[in-house]
Amino acid sequence: MTSTPTLAEALAAGTVVLDGGMSNQLESAGHDLSDELWSARLLAQQPEAITEAHLAYFRAGADVAITASYQATFEGFAQRGIDHDRAAGLMALSVELAREAARLAQVSRPLWVAASAGPYGAMLADGSEYRGRYGLTVGELERFHRPRLEVLAAARPDVLALETVPDADEATALLRAVRGLRVPAWLTYSVAGGRTRAGQPLEEAFALAADADEVIAVGVNCCAPEDADTAAATAARVTGKPVVVYPNSGETWDADARAWTGRSTFTADQVKGWQQSGARLIGGCCRVGPEAISGIAGTLGAA
Repeated sequence: MTSTPTLAEALAAGTVVLDGGMSNQLESAGHDLSDELWSARLLAQQPEAITEAHLAYFRAGADVAITASYQATFEGFAQRGIDHDRAAGLMALSVELAREAARLAQVSRPLWVAASAGPYGAMLADGSEYRGRYGLTVGELERFHRPRLEVLAAARPDVLALETVPDADEATALLRAVRGLRVPAWLTYSVAGGRTRAGQPLEEAFALAADADEVIAVGVNCCAPEDADTAAATAARVTGKPVVVYPNSGETWDADARAWTGRSTFTADQVKGWQQSGARLIGGCCRVGPEAISGIAGTLGAA
């Protein structure tokens, strides 16, 4: 009986398909995510909905599920009257739900679980996750992230997804916070053009992870597909590590109308380009659903 390879081993051997957006999949199933806890609210109230969302992506061809813990923090839960122990239990539950979906998928290929840790700004729920520059020191950010990362790591995911990071300073804090947790991590920035959302050059931002042994992949997420093109090549060149790419659909959020506008610009040709640039972990973020993930899986399988 052969053992399941680690995600790092799988990335060394070829390309792995990530899932798509959790929020859009939950909303398409009729769930209201207007709450400040976003999809993390369902961890407490409707956990079976999260399992179903993961399952839809596994069945569409995803090999990795990203947990519904992006917005899950002790501080955010406390604002809703959820105490520390209950909050820790809900974070651990996010990993268990993804594992359950992997079991229910009943597929022969290996499946992995990535425990999501969003940036500090995600807890604020005011859009600052797309700006960075919160006025906190690196040490303060490390102290914010470490307790939740400890809880997620203790739930034994295959990898920690340090994602949608807008600022190289916060990346520094996150890289410090994962040391000694004995769970590998990937680091992805949210970018605009060739810079982080906080304005730092991507070469400098990616370089932070180059010598971090805990980090098995570096890249971008929650950005326009076009911004991933150059970023993928830059991440590979600067770090020498496998690249992870999971952008948004390319549609634009209209904050006044509270609706998405435009059309998806996500194409199979881009997926191939990212792979040629060094991307070994490819999927989607906001507005990228199971149908698009199926297309990615088909494109990569045929490549």
